[in-house]
Parts: sequence; C-alpha cells; structure tokens
Amino acid sequence: MSWKKVVTAFKGLVAETGENIADNQSIRIMDQELREATDDISAAKIELTKIMAKRTAVQRKVTDLQKKISEHEGMAAQALDKGEEQLAEDICVRIGDFEGELETESGMLQSFTSSETALKSNLKKADTRLKSLKQQQDVLKATEAVQNAQGVVANRFSGSSSKMTNAMSSLERIKERQQERQDQFAAADQLATEESGSDLDRRMKEAGIGGQSSKTNDIMARIKAKK
Repeated sequence: MSWKKVVTAFKGLVAETGENIADNQSIRIMDQELREATDDISAAKIELTKIMAKRTAVQRKVTDLQKKISEHEGMAAQALDKGEEQLAEDICVRIGDFEGELETESGMLQSFTSSETALKSNLKKADTRLKSLKQQQDVLKATEAVQNAQGVVANRFSGSSSKMTNAMSSLERIKERQQERQDQFAAADQLATEESGSDLDRRMKEAGIGGQSSKTNDIMARIKAKK
C-alpha cells in the first residue's frame, strides 16, 4: 500500500472518529435538553396549581359578594316597605360598595381563568411534544445500539475470516488423514484373512468344492453303487 493511501485511510478514520464523537455528544446534549424541558414543565405545573388556587379563592369571594348583594337588596326592600327610606338608602350605599368590590374581583377572576386556560393548553401541548421527543430519542438510542453491535460483529467476523479459513483447511486435512488410516486398517484385515487361509476356504465353499456337502454326496454315490 502506498504512503498516500495510508494517509488517506488515516484521514478517513479520523473523520469517522470525529463524527462518532459528535454524534455521541449530540445524544448527551439531547438528554440534557429533555431533562431541562421536563423540569420546566414540572415547574409550570406548580405555577398552574397556584393560579388555580387563586382563581378558586377569587371565585369564592365573587360568589360571597353576589350573595351579600342579593341579601342587602332584600333588606333595602324591607326597609322601604316599613317606610324606613333613610335606612333603605344606607343599605343601598353598602350595596354599591359590594358591587364595586364585585367588579374588581370579577375582573381578577376573569384574568385568573384566562391564564389558567391558556397555561393548561400550553402545558398539554408541551407534554405531548415532550413525549414525542422522548419516544424518538428512545428509537434513536435503540438504533444506535443495534448498529454499534452490528459493527462489532462485522469487525470481528472480518478480522477472523482468515482464521476461519485456516480452521476449515485443518479440518479437511484431519478428515483426510483419518480416512487414510481407516483404509489402512481395512487393508491389514484383508491381508490377515488371506494369510490365514480362511479366504481360500471361503472361495472353495462359494465354488461348491470340498466341505460337508461334497463329502455327503460321495458317500451317497458309494452306497448306491453297492446295491
């Protein structure tokens, strides 16, 4: 391999390593950003509960003022029925105070209600977005893990391919040697059989020469000839 190719390969390795570092850094940054977003949403939910509590308190005060106004209107009417016009007028003054206070509290109630509605809507959108991002992050991490595992397997296989080839060659040589020894054992058995004469007996028997069957036939022929 030329020096130029070596340099090019090294540059490619450095670039690939740099990309891996950048990708890993991006994943860590995403983790931190999602944690911060989760904390922000949790803090916003706490603020929402405060607004809801204030809105409930103002709503209670508005209801109480409306009740007082209604009660005092009845009292003013009773005073007029009894001819107590000055008393009725004083009661009306108090009713005016109640109505002024009611107007202020009603404005606050409307403001708290609007804020509560808007915050609930924004929190719902933020929750949905955060869940979607976390799901995508889980898929990204899972894909990254699988691809890393595939890379490790591929590298190991590539590095051991020559070893596997050598192992297969060794296996074939062992098989051939074992077969050769087995052939030698079979040849030795055949030679021992021929040397002991058992092979000749077998061949004569197969040809119908000698053996008990031939002797029996000779005896029968001799007996028949004497009759």
